Amino acid sequence: MAALSQSSQTGQDPAHHPVSTEARMGRLSLTMAWWAVCSAMFYIVVGASLALSFGARNALIGMVLSVISYGLVNSVLSRFAMRSGWSVALFSSVLFGRTGACLATLIFFSTAIYYAVFEGSVIAVALNHLYPELVYPLAALLVVLYSVPMILGSVQHWLDKLNGVLLPVYLGGLLVAVGLSISRYGYQPQWLDFGPATPATFGWWDCFVAYMGVWILMLFTFDYARFGKPQDAQYHGRWNFGMPFYAVTFLLNGAAGIYLVSSIPHEGALNEVSVVMAILQLMGLWGLLFVWSTQTRINTANYYLATLNMQAFFGRFGVRGSYLLWAVVVGVIVYGLMLADVFSYLLKALAYQGIFVVAWVGVALAQIVYGSNDEGALERSPAFNPVGLMAWFAATALGLLLMWTGGVPGSFSAPATVVLAFGLQAGLAYRHRWVGQRAS
Repeated sequence: MAALSQSSQTGQDPAHHPVSTEARMGRLSLTMAWWAVCSAMFYIVVGASLALSFGARNALIGMVLSVISYGLVNSVLSRFAMRSGWSVALFSSVLFGRTGACLATLIFFSTAIYYAVFEGSVIAVALNHLYPELVYPLAALLVVLYSVPMILGSVQHWLDKLNGVLLPVYLGGLLVAVGLSISRYGYQPQWLDFGPATPATFGWWDCFVAYMGVWILMLFTFDYARFGKPQDAQYHGRWNFGMPFYAVTFLLNGAAGIYLVSSIPHEGALNEVSVVMAILQLMGLWGLLFVWSTQTRINTANYYLATLNMQAFFGRFGVRGSYLLWAVVVGVIVYGLMLADVFSYLLKALAYQGIFVVAWVGVALAQIVYGSNDEGALERSPAFNPVGLMAWFAATALGLLLMWTGGVPGSFSAPATVVLAFGLQAGLAYRHRWVGQRAS
């Protein structure tokens, strides 16, 4: 990414400085860099998993609703990020104060690391499956060793081009996988009936709420969109970060996942490995190329955002280091987690962190609409901003309480969180500004 490379060359820390006008990226470059995020095996698996639990039709309805909601929210976030040039770390300083923002960056970089672990493991498992002599620890090490350099300043200028080349490989591979499945096993018209014999009446709502668990993509959007040119805001808000992107990310991937899992025989419980094995079974070495292209593309985003926000987090506590140093630290952590049997714990951590993320989005949206976001807002940021922190923590507490309650209340944990966060931030921000005007 050219803009990132320029930041490093000027000696500026991209985590702590708004992106300058000169460092903004062109439409196509930013589009190719951002669309790396759409090609994760996770999206294929989650669609199939939701269909298995709630029925294919409910899963598809949930995907469509998610495409609409993600597109609308990210249209607002991306336009603001392009206008301000702020990162998530900088905007969080306005929302919660300079020290209060540390929790947001901690959640962001740890979540990005978790996803890097998942997606990197997929490549390592595929390599080990096709080449058993390449044991899993060595395969995992190879994945990390080639992933870290892809986000460094010396190669960032071709990251958008790499993802542009891999995009047709990903899309073509997905279509070929479905086509080979039809060729080998015949078309399976019953794929729309995949799942429980009697799907829940409101299963579509559960599927929609499940996709709220990955609202971390809103923060991904923010940190990528700030490299866009303000004059391109309409294009990026509507197309690049909008509904077309999520139609591919959720709907296309999810529908393909449902069809592949319902039509290809597989053993054991459904997980990322079973889907990978099905693809390798269908496509062999070409299947490995497909898996490599999908996971490499998404991990360029995972590694970059983990590094950027880890740098911001530790920098707040006086632990300084170059972007290169923090990229290596991320790689070491990812490799360690890839070797550890911690996946069940990571999934639980992601579920809880998802509530914090949804609350962040609610606070951010309210601040963009009702708050004061002028150029001096960063300089005026206190160590702790009680307005934003109160809205964030109160909404998060409600969401966690509903999640622990389970049942019907649990299905409203994420929606209730974002609504309360937005309402509290809007009300408190408006009152704070009104009191300030009266005092002046």
